[in-house]
Formats: sequence, C-alpha cells, structure tokens
Amino acid sequence: MPKIEKIAFMASETQIAQDAARALSHVYGNVTPENADVIVALGGDGFMLQTLHGTQHLDVPVYGMNCGTVGFLMNEYQEEGVLERLAAAEEEVINPLRMKAVHADGTVHEALAINEVSLLRAGPQAAKLRITVDGKVRMDELVCDGALVSTPAGSTAYNYSAHGPILPIGADVLALTAMSAFRPRRWRGALLQKAAHVRFDVLQPNKRPVMADADSRTAGNVVSVEIRSEPGVSHRLLFDTGHGLEERLIREQFV
Repeated sequence: MPKIEKIAFMASETQIAQDAARALSHVYGNVTPENADVIVALGGDGFMLQTLHGTQHLDVPVYGMNCGTVGFLMNEYQEEGVLERLAAAEEEVINPLRMKAVHADGTVHEALAINEVSLLRAGPQAAKLRITVDGKVRMDELVCDGALVSTPAGSTAYNYSAHGPILPIGADVLALTAMSAFRPRRWRGALLQKAAHVRFDVLQPNKRPVMADADSRTAGNVVSVEIRSEPGVSHRLLFDTGHGLEERLIREQFV
C-alpha cells in the first residue's frame, strides 16, 4: 500500500460503531471518502456491503473493522496501530454480480450484488424455476424454496447456509445453489464459470410468486432474473496480513 495519510471513517448506526468512529477520528483525523487514501468501515458485514456499494465509483480501498456480529469481511477492531495495519494490509479485488430482474408488469429492476443474487418464494407454495445457462436450458423445472448464484466472496454467507460449496477467492467460478430443492430431490446445485450468463424463468408466477434479492436490494413479483458477473466494477478490500479472504475461506472449511 502507498503511504496512508488521509482516512475516511464510515460507521454503521449502532452505538458501538459510532463511538469507535469518534475515537478513531480524534486520533487519526477524518476526511470525506472522495478525499481519502483509504476508507475504514466500522460495523458488521452488512455495513461493509453497504459501504462497498456506496463507494464503488471511487478507486479507494476499503478496510473494515468489526463492530458488528459476524464480521467475515472485517478485521479485528483495535484503536492502536491503525496506520501500521493499513500500510501492511493485503488487498483483494472482487467483482460483483449484476442482476436484471423483470417484474410481472414488464418493468425492469437492476442491481449489483457482492455476495449473491437469490430468488425466494413469496407465497405459501414452492417456487418453480427454469434454469438457463449461456442460452441453453439446463433444467426445465426446479421445484424449491429458492435458488441463488454466489460469488467466491459470498460463498460462506447465504450460499453456505444453503449447503452450497465454499469457493476459493481466486477461483473464476460461481456457485448456483438451490434452497430446499423438492424436485429434483435434494439437488445440490452446480459450479459455473465466472463469465456464465444465468437466467431463471419463474413458472406459474401468479400461483407461485417469487421475489429476487441482490445484497438486500429486493425486487418483488418477478417473472425472470438474469445474472452475470460484472467485470466493469471492482471492489478493493484490505485485510490484515495473514488474515485475507483466502485464509478465511480455507479456515472456514476446517472448523
């Protein structure tokens, strides 16, 4: 990392994060993200995703310090030695997914997702989905509670809870994972190349409504969702030496 002189501290609304921001700003100063050499996000993983989305137009790395709960994308919170930690930090560059969701009325909703794009049933009955990959129908009908496409960075989040695979951070693959698959029974999903274009068509959308979600950006009552990696957008994440995403992903598999 180049020499760090200007830091932008951004904090979630929790009291612990706000207190941390005040304490760190008093010691190290605080500038706007547009004028910063690095952005320090104080909160949990949800706030980290919010910060990355909100600053994606800036070519500024983001270093998270955990003031939340899970903190998979965050570093340990310490007030001392911040400049030294930032100077020695390892950088990981990740690309988000782009979601294009079409509603029943024909309107289109687009959003980016750093972790995953998920489809979820929005009614009492299971969803019925047709899955197309790169223009070829791969599954005529998946009956399930939902399905998702995950990036390597998001593979330990919702994807892992749905029994999807953990992906190495440098792998040029995406995970397509079903949630509570009923037909085919217990279908475990697929691994796809990063450049794959995935399309879900909702079958019987009136009887079996489906919603789509991209990192908590929700589109209700969708009839189709297209997902692909977005190489034109890059997020720069900083991690303490020896505690980068690759190490965390490996460690997660040996708990």
